[in-house]
Amino acid sequence: MPTTIDQLNAATADEAVALLDGIYEHSPWIAREALAQRPFRSLAHLKHAMAQVVRQAGTERQLALLRAHPELAGKAMVARQLTAESTHEQRTAGLTECTPQEFARIQELNAAWNAKFGFPFIVAVRGPRGTGLGRTEIIATLERRLAHPVDYERAECLRQVHRIAEIRLNDRFGVAPAQGAWVWDRLEDLARHSDPSYAEQGQLTVTYLTEAHRAAAAQIAADMRAAGFDSVAIDAVGNVVGRYEGATPGAAALLTGSHYDTVRNGGKYDGRLGIHVPIACVRALAAAGRRLPHGLEVVAFAEEEGQRYKATFLGSGALTGDFDPAWLDQADAAGTTMREAMLAAGLPATLEAIGALRRDPARYLGFVEVHIEQGPVLHELDLPLGIVTSINGSVRYLCEMQGMASHAGTTPMDRRRDAAVAVAELALYVERRAAQDGDSVGTIGMLQVPAGSINVVPGRCLFSLDLRAPTDAQRDALVRDVLAELDAICERRGTRCTRELTMQAAAAPSHPAWQARWERAVADLGLPLHRMPSGAGHDAMKLHVVMPQAMLFVRGQNAGISHNPLESTSTDDIELAVQAFSLLLEQLA
Repeated sequence: MPTTIDQLNAATADEAVALLDGIYEHSPWIAREALAQRPFRSLAHLKHAMAQVVRQAGTERQLALLRAHPELAGKAMVARQLTAESTHEQRTAGLTECTPQEFARIQELNAAWNAKFGFPFIVAVRGPRGTGLGRTEIIATLERRLAHPVDYERAECLRQVHRIAEIRLNDRFGVAPAQGAWVWDRLEDLARHSDPSYAEQGQLTVTYLTEAHRAAAAQIAADMRAAGFDSVAIDAVGNVVGRYEGATPGAAALLTGSHYDTVRNGGKYDGRLGIHVPIACVRALAAAGRRLPHGLEVVAFAEEEGQRYKATFLGSGALTGDFDPAWLDQADAAGTTMREAMLAAGLPATLEAIGALRRDPARYLGFVEVHIEQGPVLHELDLPLGIVTSINGSVRYLCEMQGMASHAGTTPMDRRRDAAVAVAELALYVERRAAQDGDSVGTIGMLQVPAGSINVVPGRCLFSLDLRAPTDAQRDALVRDVLAELDAICERRGTRCTRELTMQAAAAPSHPAWQARWERAVADLGLPLHRMPSGAGHDAMKLHVVMPQAMLFVRGQNAGISHNPLESTSTDDIELAVQAFSLLLEQLA
């Protein structure tokens, strides 16, 4: 019979330790110390308590924990000396059936790993889905992580240990994250659609109104219909809009959703997680034949990333009446205007139709958004969920530094007007200045010397400038200082710089009442609260202008990396996000 939280809470100290035997490899001290926090309110509470014991244990005990784990496909596996849990996990991943070539490669990598790190390579071989990674994926992960610094990998191996423990606890308590698995599977399936040239390389890229973008919209619409939404439609800018009506006709609805376009060679969860988490909630409501007093409107926003056209937040902006008519005449890299792309997609491409999408705030309770964190904070704190306090205000510029191209061999260093070095000096200043605030950030993410040559002093340098801060005042102070320094660099180096403001977004503090609802939902799951600003921009920034908004962050794996194929999260963390969203709906009901 599965263990229960009530049983664990009622057990004697020795009985409780026995109930948790084998969760952490050869380390009963973790269970013993975590049990001091009884009574546990949930399995999530227990998982976090055990992770915190390890976090506070000190380096020596942490290293001992890592060294208690066996090598993957190592001597202990061959000799059948693994614990029952490790045997099951390595068998599930197919490591007991390696080809001679695979086994030899793993042994070679294990030897290199042990020589560098002094503790075994650890990965949760049952993976984020809980059903097992393939041998090829495990070998590729070992090769990739072998290049990391020692301190980084010590922390990452500990997090992998916690994931292993989480899956073992699920087995011990008879728990399966069914809703999280449903969302995970739908997002995997959605990632089948990718723009040409990227699809052939196995990369995910979905830009506005391409064939892949339209296919993704159609699949999201199909998922909504299958989940039990009352109405599903694709609107005049390509947003997919699903409505699940409330029990009271005409009652105000809760608005939620996120975007389904991606950056180039991006991840599967950015934006899309915030679409399918509420779909999962509607799916559960519809299956139970239940109506809430209020309606729920889920919008999959067609464009947020600004990849094909300079029209960031187009999808959510259309709902607030913030659509620039000039966008229709913008052309992409192939010369296709937005108007032409809309017509090709079967959209009306008229300002009248787009203007009709504007929502009346009086008909809505507010806007909430679930989003993968896109950063390392929750990952490092071993927390699955975080409460967003504010979305950073940001500005973006596209700039061109102009100097004088000249011969690299004959131009003395003190006579040069090097455009690239001027930008490099600015980049170092941006780094220093943003760090002064602690939570401001500045990035020069694009840097190009057009027609550059190895023996020519750069005469032109194209670059981007992205500056962000939690409040508008803090952001504006950062912008003033950076632009003043840019002018000073140009004066000192004899260069000149043109700049184009391509985006300016105001900071969006979470509405206190809605932030409190997320906090209550997370607390009801038995998890500690962690409040944090969002450094990334989100669709919630646009809705913030017309209605109250608040966001929930979900932990990412692989150090929380995002806008990257390594972007990932687990079915357990998604499950908690679905449960938190459901609890928020219950509060409103």
